[in-house]
Order: sequence, then C-alpha cells, then structure tokens
Amino acid sequence: VNPLQRQELFFPMENRRKNVVVFVVFENPRVYNKRVNVIRDRRKKYTLLSEEQNMFTTFKEMEAYVLGQNLKKRIALANAHDEPALSAVVHAKRKGVVEGTLIGKKDMIIDMLHEMGENEADYEIVDFDGEELEAAKIAVKLVKEGKADIPMKGILQTSSFAKAILNRETGLIPDGARRLVSQVGIFEYEGRFVMITDAAINIAPDVETQIGIVENALPVAKALGNDCPKVAVLSAVENVTEKMPSTVSAAAIKERGIPGCMVTGPLALDGAISMESVKHKSIKDPVAGQADILLVPFIEIGNVLYKAVTYIAGKTVASTICGASCPVIITSRADTPDSKYYSILLAVLRCLKA
Repeated sequence: VNPLQRQELFFPMENRRKNVVVFVVFENPRVYNKRVNVIRDRRKKYTLLSEEQNMFTTFKEMEAYVLGQNLKKRIALANAHDEPALSAVVHAKRKGVVEGTLIGKKDMIIDMLHEMGENEADYEIVDFDGEELEAAKIAVKLVKEGKADIPMKGILQTSSFAKAILNRETGLIPDGARRLVSQVGIFEYEGRFVMITDAAINIAPDVETQIGIVENALPVAKALGNDCPKVAVLSAVENVTEKMPSTVSAAAIKERGIPGCMVTGPLALDGAISMESVKHKSIKDPVAGQADILLVPFIEIGNVLYKAVTYIAGKTVASTICGASCPVIITSRADTPDSKYYSILLAVLRCLKA
C-alpha cells in the first residue's frame, strides 16, 4: 500500500467476534518506522493510520508541514530589484511562509511590487544602490544581528554572495567550522527525495572537500526526515580504474566512510538509483539502486545532471546552500516558479528543524 494515504481494507467476514491479523507491506518501507494503528468500524472496515510520518517524500508534504507550523521566517533579499527573485519572495509571503526585507534600489523595488499587486508597506525596504558585495554584506549582517533568518541572493553574482557568507569576521560560518559552503538540489523520485550535490559552487573538489560536501548535506537530509541517508559517489562505471580519477576518489571516500550516512562508490547513475540496473549488473551493495544523495565528482557533472532533471525529466528541483550557520537561498533565473517557491520552503523547513 501507499503509506502516505489513509488505507481502507475490507474483509468478507461474518458478523461475529473474530481476531484479525493485518499484514501491511509498504511500497517504501523506509517512510515509516513507527507502529501502524488499525481501526475497525461497525461496517467491518479497517483503516490503517500511521502514528507518525518520519520522512517527507513530496514537496506537497513538505509544504503542508511548513504551513501547518504557523511560523514565518524573515528573508533578507540582497539586490531585491530583480523580478525573478522578488516574485519568489512575494509568492512565499502570500502563502504565509515568510516576511521580506528587501535590500536594493527602493524606487525599482516599489515599482516591481506594484506590478505584482503588492503594497510596499507590507515589506521592509532597505534603500541601497552600491556594490553588489556590499548588498550581500547587508543581508548577512541582518541575519547575524537576528533581524532576519535567511539570506537570499537577488541580482548579483553568486561569487559575491558566497564571499559575504564566507568572510571570517562578518560572515555566516560558525566558529571553528571549516570554510566550506556547498549546494544541494532535491527532487522527487520513486517515492522519496533524491539529493544532488554539488552542482553550483565547488568546481573540482578533492576527497576531503567531497567528504565535507556530504557532511554539509546531512542536515538537509535530516530536515527531510532521513536520519541515515544512502550516499552514492558518482562516476561513469562501478569498477576502479586509474584512467578515470573520479573512480579512485570515490573508492577512497567509501573506504574512509562518513559518519551519519551509508556511503559507497564508485557508482554510475543507473547503479545509484535503478534497482533494475543493479540486478542486471549484479551489484551487491546496500546503497546501489536506492541512493538518497548523489555526490558528483565535478561541478560539470552536477550542473548537467541538475539541468537534465529539470529540463529533460521535467522535475521540480529545490535548491539550498549548506555549510553556513543558517540556510541560504540562491535561485537561478532559469528556475521555474515552483522551484523557487520550494527552495524557499526548504530553507524555512531547515530553520524549523534546526
């Protein structure tokens, strides 16, 4: 049965006392690890109710949870005079998820808000017309001072935004933590969320950096309800060969292991997410075919995979930046409205689950 819905089971029984044992087989047994209640009514109809849902498997579930908390987080949008980013904040505000502090050219921001049918009085606007790095620093400062919860990139370079976050004195890197930020994208696949990392920031990470990227992704998995995700270190093949350096680094990561997850590699993409392929290739590994996190060896692979999921597969992908003291939102102009909205929701979820 699908454990994400109320299930009603009917048994042809005589109207007399009987003890009934109900065996339940879930399509995705990882969704629940709590007991299941079975309720019988007068019509001898049995309803299965989970005691607790432990893992989000769709964006709609995530949205329902966040909206159900009745808590709003404040976004500090750097260089907010950017229609795609501003419209995403407006949409999330209308849903009741966030409040907005808008940093940038005030007159342009107000004009854009009016075009979207919004009243500027419903937003805090910080008038700023200067270097984009300084706009990013203002957003970061607001978060550090507790005047905002989540920094978000508007119309400025990702490198400038990251520089403000990574600043040792004024940035958002926790004391004693490594100065490593990375990107995670999530999408729905076969009854679960699959994560891709890193498709946006780290260009050619070495083994140490790749391990750090996975460690950055683990709190995201935990926020989604996955306490021990399965991590596939991607390459083109499953065998290790010196001619393909990504297989060597994948094997090294597998050998070292990463606390808080199950990690293996190298795995080709089909070996990571397709049980049919796993059976065909006779791969004997507990991660193979059911990976939750896809760790890519280079940014080129991550970028292509991320965009293939979006444009070829037609999936909605939400993105978040990890490694800072709070969730960080960076959306792309190419992202769909749903993608931007769910990226904001994911950041809010991480705040709620922190």
